[in-house]
Amino acid sequence: MTPFASWIHAYWHEIKSGQAVVGQWIRRLYEIIVGGLQDGTYCFSAKEANRAIEFIESFCHHQAGRNDLLKLELWQKAAVSLIFGVLDPDDGLRQFREVVLIVARKNGKSIFASAICAYMAYLDGEYGAQIYNLAPKLEQAAIVYEATYRMIQQEAELAALAVKRRSDIYLEGSNTTIRPLAFNAKKADGFNPQLVVCDEIAAWPAEQGLKQYEVMKSALGARRQPLILSISTAGYINDGPYDELLKRSTAWLLGSSKERRLLPILYIIDDVSKWDDIEELRKSNPNMGVSVTEDFFREEIAIAASSMSKRAEFLTKYCNIKQNSSAAWLPWEVVDAACGDHRELEQFRGCYCIGGIDLSQTTDLTSCCVVIEQEGKLYVLSKFFMPANKVDELAEREGVPYRIYISQGLIQESGENYVDYNDCFNWFRALVEDYEILPLQVGYDRYSAQYLVQQMQQYGFHMDDVYQGENLTPVIHECDGLLRDGTLRLGDNNLLKAHFLNVAMKQNAETRKIRPVKIEERCHIDGFVAVIDALTVRQKWYEQIGEQLKNEE
Repeated sequence: MTPFASWIHAYWHEIKSGQAVVGQWIRRLYEIIVGGLQDGTYCFSAKEANRAIEFIESFCHHQAGRNDLLKLELWQKAAVSLIFGVLDPDDGLRQFREVVLIVARKNGKSIFASAICAYMAYLDGEYGAQIYNLAPKLEQAAIVYEATYRMIQQEAELAALAVKRRSDIYLEGSNTTIRPLAFNAKKADGFNPQLVVCDEIAAWPAEQGLKQYEVMKSALGARRQPLILSISTAGYINDGPYDELLKRSTAWLLGSSKERRLLPILYIIDDVSKWDDIEELRKSNPNMGVSVTEDFFREEIAIAASSMSKRAEFLTKYCNIKQNSSAAWLPWEVVDAACGDHRELEQFRGCYCIGGIDLSQTTDLTSCCVVIEQEGKLYVLSKFFMPANKVDELAEREGVPYRIYISQGLIQESGENYVDYNDCFNWFRALVEDYEILPLQVGYDRYSAQYLVQQMQQYGFHMDDVYQGENLTPVIHECDGLLRDGTLRLGDNNLLKAHFLNVAMKQNAETRKIRPVKIEERCHIDGFVAVIDALTVRQKWYEQIGEQLKNEE
């Protein structure tokens, strides 16, 4: 492998030099891993990585159209090295336990998964290993399972150690089983897997798929270094395990997640407008020129150009651009750079501003804010409200230090079991009466409590309802730009910072419009939504009130 210490570094060299054409997510992944190996976040065992690679290339055969031994490409060797060679420096065990491999059709996903199954069955060193090929239906689960069995049968040395029984493949010497498994969340509770392969997870039904994934993931806990491997192209099902994994994966890659065991390997194109560009397609098809030819794609592009439905299928299967998919929005460093500068209300005395309100739909968190322009910067002043009897319950359930935020004045206890919206009104009124800070427009979700809207209007506030949907796309793009160029300032408010980091964007691949969603269901984005409501009315009314909002003498 000279002059590189590992296949990881060799691949990273080709990425940096442009020899390997990859998208943003693969570039970020290897940048994170290589950086982590340098600073001691991770350690690397060439022995463990190479043992897996050598086994695959010495014992694992192709299954369709040819039966010669697998010859792993550089991107595959790097992926195997990530899975088996990157170790936790604290205990020397594998760092990553949850692997997500998203790559376009015809790039060898299934045969790669079968090779991983075979390696972990024969050489992983786990006595009594249980290996499951999981899918919604048994015939789907059997795809990787049967490929693994055929792979074993093609090598006499492996075949001699394995017996195919009615429901599984059994290795007596290590008491290991390989088994196809259809969805059955209740029965899965008693399993103790060393490896779970989740095949074509983008096709899993939403609610049932999420439950099954969580059941199998939780079952891994009894093993020292188990693995759940999800392989897929993009699909069409919304809000299932694929969407959930994609949101978590992109959040980790952007630095806004503290997960330690997740390894996202996402081969996805960057620019949807270049879906018919061969060079762009290399980003989602790392095996182009190996298992799939450029001419194949040119034919498929010509077909896709003939109709919207064919184009949608092409985007999904060969670009990995899922219809209505979600991905984390902002990198941690962008949000962090927008925070930290503390300003008192007194510094904005006599200023004009715009406001935003996001009311809690149930019983938990409400956010109010104003955005004030001063010397070309847009400063966000945000206030949160939470029912007093819910603080400790929500803190424990969500893992958020709400009591600390209350002590810092970021959250006001309001009402007992429900937020008292009079407190929201009084916060805005105090801005006017105590500091002469004058909101010229206040944006609110049209589904907000109408009596608060009426109360605000009666006092003299100009209220404007904001529809929460794809129509927010221009404002969100503007907000992105304002954050990245340092214009939008979030202040010394860690709760608001967290709400910005909790945002994912669900994109409609046909219209390319986006709308904000939560990275995880338990997360809050109320503070972000309130700011977007404010920026929406700023954009809408800027021609009429823009000069006043500049607060220039």
